[in-house]
Parts: sequence; C-alpha cells; structure tokens
Amino acid sequence: QVQLVESGGGLVQAGGSLRLSCAASERTFSKNVVGWFRQAPGKEREFVAAINWSDGSTYYADSVKGRFTISRHITQNTAYLQMDSLKPEDTAVYYCAAKWGSVPPSLSEPYFSSWGQGTQVTVSS
Repeated sequence: QVQLVESGGGLVQAGGSLRLSCAASERTFSKNVVGWFRQAPGKEREFVAAINWSDGSTYYADSVKGRFTISRHITQNTAYLQMDSLKPEDTAVYYCAAKWGSVPPSLSEPYFSSWGQGTQVTVSS
C-alpha cells in the first residue's frame, strides 16, 4: 500500500477555488490509479475524480465535470485536484485514494486500497 498525505482544504466562498494535494510517502504512484473521493455530512462517500498515473488519463463524476481538474506531477509524486467554481454542495471531507494497477471497471471505493486522512473543504454561500 501507498501512504498518502493530503493538504489544501479550507473555507472558501461560493464561486471560489481551492487546490488539494495528495503526496505519496515512502513509495511512488507509479503503476497506480489515484483518485479523489468526498463525503458530505450524512451522506455516503462518493467518487469525484481519478487519474491513471501511467498515461495521465482522467475520469470525473458528472457533478464536477468542467469545474474540477485532476492532474499529476510525476517527479514530485503528487496528485492535485484543482476545484473551481465551487458550490456549497461541494462541502465535504475530501479523501485521496490509490489503487495499484490498471483502471478498475468501476471507480468506486472497494477498488482503492490506500487512503489518506481526509481534508475538509467548506464552501459558504
């Protein structure tokens, strides 16, 4: 498993932006799929975005398409989630996750074996 450290959460007004970072310690993201999930109060954790570290292909939930961008910095071994045009409904704890190997048939929690501690994102109206 890969140890993951997230940063970049905070409080922002609606329409604003935040960038989350996910760094791998001790091991690289090579041959991993790195994803972001989020969990709002009283709701189940849901998929947000993912990137295939090998070829940079990206995947997004419909709710964030066109507003969020996932990217990677290979030499820094860090994944990013750029969040623009934030809405109050984006308020949640955001988790970075990693899955070794190829992109799974479903970008859902059970396929990801490594998880970060989560970072709070709060969007005020």
